[in-house]
Amino acid sequence: MTLHVDLPLDDIDTDAPIYDAQAFRLTQKEAELSGLARSLGKAKFADRAERYDREAIFPTENYEDMHKAGLLGVCVPEEHGGYGADYRAYMITAAEIGRYCGATALTWNMHVCSCLWTGPLSDDLDLSDADRRSHLERRAAHYDRIVNHGKIYAQPFSEGGAAAAGVVPFSTSAAKVDGGWKISGKKIFASLSGSADYYGILCGEIQPGQAPSRRDTMYVAVPADAEGLKIVGDWDPLGMRGTVSRTLLFENVFVPEDEALMPRGVYYQAAMRWPHMFMTLSPTYLGIAQAAYDFTVKYLRGEWPGLPPVKRRMYPTKQIGVAQMRLMLEQTKALWFQAISEARPDPSKEQVLRAYAAQYTVMENANEICQLAVRTCGGQSMLKSLPLERLYRDSRCGSLMLPWTAEICMDRIGRGALYEPGETDE
Repeated sequence: MTLHVDLPLDDIDTDAPIYDAQAFRLTQKEAELSGLARSLGKAKFADRAERYDREAIFPTENYEDMHKAGLLGVCVPEEHGGYGADYRAYMITAAEIGRYCGATALTWNMHVCSCLWTGPLSDDLDLSDADRRSHLERRAAHYDRIVNHGKIYAQPFSEGGAAAAGVVPFSTSAAKVDGGWKISGKKIFASLSGSADYYGILCGEIQPGQAPSRRDTMYVAVPADAEGLKIVGDWDPLGMRGTVSRTLLFENVFVPEDEALMPRGVYYQAAMRWPHMFMTLSPTYLGIAQAAYDFTVKYLRGEWPGLPPVKRRMYPTKQIGVAQMRLMLEQTKALWFQAISEARPDPSKEQVLRAYAAQYTVMENANEICQLAVRTCGGQSMLKSLPLERLYRDSRCGSLMLPWTAEICMDRIGRGALYEPGETDE
């Protein structure tokens, strides 16, 4: 593997990795990609994060740097000019990005999934020979846009109902017409709105005379300049302000057939057989948890840049607070690493339950670690000139994010532990 980096990162004094390559037996690709993300994050992203948050603007400069470093194509196969990262390599790398800018990591996930789903995940699924051929041809065009032209793909999911949780079909619809489809509907909390070049839209294909079905879900790239596509509403949230997740409206938007990101029925197959695909929001929050711990240690040691070198580490209450944070962080990292290491098609029931447990643990513990950091560091840590206040806000809403919210994870863990498939109490 060759990192095609066109940025001066060699002299960066990086932080220790979230996952030590030797201790966790990382592959060479995992170690190199996560190291690249760590260098880029510390050199470029960390100092910009406060402005993106304060002004609620998209991290455009970070995306330009990621394109130069090849990270926009992190999951694009090597034969198409990307790094060819598999699921675990991407997840570990994304955690390092989240450590330095949560909004960048969260939006980058939306972009990367367009490559991860159409690449490694689709390669594991059952496709007819004809569908496989057309899929390989179509994804090559998408990959060329990303790798060679720096195009950004978004992946708006939510619609305000239960579709994003996988309970009912998507209400955004695709009607077949000559040469493609016409898309109608809306997506809310659409990260990268106004900054993406293409929006990967999950929508239900209308079948004449049939009720909508999740099996008919289409995954289609809608160009940002398509006629009938509108971006509406304001964006002034509690946290993750740099994601700029405004609402997208689709009013009979024509999309050519070649913009299909997956053949008919393949998304549904992926959702059923590759459930770990829905964990890809979690690395951002693992990175935030690590960042809160890192800040606390440096702050108490009097080593945070820009502050007087005042040590606060000698107080037992501070030491206990750091110990609590370290215990929670290590527990979270261990469970999450095991879960992402088990990601594959058709996982066992125990592996799926562990994935839910890992998702829940990361999302809840990230905010709990941030709360402990605030309490341990004291009042000065809440100043907006320091990152902890932003980390706390960014971490708060992770548990609300579909498709696997904290409540959904809890419900599925409880039911899955007590019922085997097909069992009822009737």
